[in-house]
Amino acid sequence: MIGIVYKSTGSWYTVKSDGGVFYDCRIKGKFRIKGIKSTNPIAVGDKVEFEVEKSGDETNATITDIKDRKNYIVRKSVNLSKQTHIIAANLDQVFLLITLNNPQTFTSFIDRFLVTAEAYRIPAVLLFNKIDSYDEEELVEIKYLAAMYRNIGYKCIGVSAKTGHNVDKVKELMIGKTSMFSGHSGVGKSTLINTIDKNLDIKTKEISEQHMQGQHTTTFAEMYDLDFNAQIIDTPGIRGFGIVDMDKEEIGDYFPEFFALKSRCKFNNCLHLDEPKCGVKDALDNDEVAWSRYKSYVQMITDENDNYRMDIYAEEK
Repeated sequence: MIGIVYKSTGSWYTVKSDGGVFYDCRIKGKFRIKGIKSTNPIAVGDKVEFEVEKSGDETNATITDIKDRKNYIVRKSVNLSKQTHIIAANLDQVFLLITLNNPQTFTSFIDRFLVTAEAYRIPAVLLFNKIDSYDEEELVEIKYLAAMYRNIGYKCIGVSAKTGHNVDKVKELMIGKTSMFSGHSGVGKSTLINTIDKNLDIKTKEISEQHMQGQHTTTFAEMYDLDFNAQIIDTPGIRGFGIVDMDKEEIGDYFPEFFALKSRCKFNNCLHLDEPKCGVKDALDNDEVAWSRYKSYVQMITDENDNYRMDIYAEEK
C-alpha cells in the first residue's frame, strides 16, 4: 500500500493511505537516506510504502520503503550535534510568520530563511502577523519591511490571527497545496492555523512575559487536512537559520536582487565585497539594494563559525 505520513512520534508513524484510511505504522529495520545523518529516517509529508497484517482483532502496519522526496526540512538534533532531525518533506510552499515584537523577528533571520527557500526552490510567503496589536509607528515599520520584500519579488501579507484580517488571502494561496507554517515560537502559528480552519484545535500558549519570547506549543510536526482542499504542516518554533552545505560563491545567487545585478559586475566570480566595479555595491550606493539585505549577505559569507541552524534542505534532482 502507498500512503503519506501525517504524524511522527519517533517510534510510531501515522500514515494516511491512498484510500483515505489512517494507520499507525512502525518502520521495518533501519532506513538510510543518502547524504543525511538523521535521528529520524521518516518525516511528516513522506510518501511511503507499507504493509498491513491482521492477527485476530489486531492490525499491524509496517513501513517498508520511502519514495523519493522533492524537498525536506531538517533541524539540528538537540542531543546529537552532528546529526539532524527531519521535520517535514514534499512541500509546495512555506509561510514565514513575522512579528515586530513579542517576539521580535530580525531581518537577518528572514533573509536566511528566504535564501534557504530560494536554494531549494521552495516558494516562500511572508506573513506579518499581529498587525492588530501595533501602534501607528510600528505599522509604518511593518509597511516598510513588506514593501522592501515585495520589491524583491516576495509575496507579503499583513494578517491577524486574532481578528482574522486577511486570513482569506492566505487560504486562497493554500488551495490544492501542502504548506508549512514556520517562525519563532510565539509568532502565532498555531493560532493562525486554528483561525484558517475552525475545525482544528491546535494547542496554543501565551507569550512568556519574563523573556517576551514564545513558548513551544508544537513539539513535533504534524500534517492536517483542511476543509478547503489543502494540507497544512504545523512545526515547532525555530530560533534561527544557518547556511549549511552552501559555497559562499553561490549564496549571492539566492538573493534575487543580487542575481539580477550579476551582469553589471566586472568579475564573474564577484563576491560583492571589495571587488572593483561591482554591480551590487554600486546599486547599494544608489539605494537600489536594501542595506539590511546586504548586511545579512555579508554575515552569511564571512561568518566562519555560523551558529545559526539551517532548517530547509532539499535533495538534488
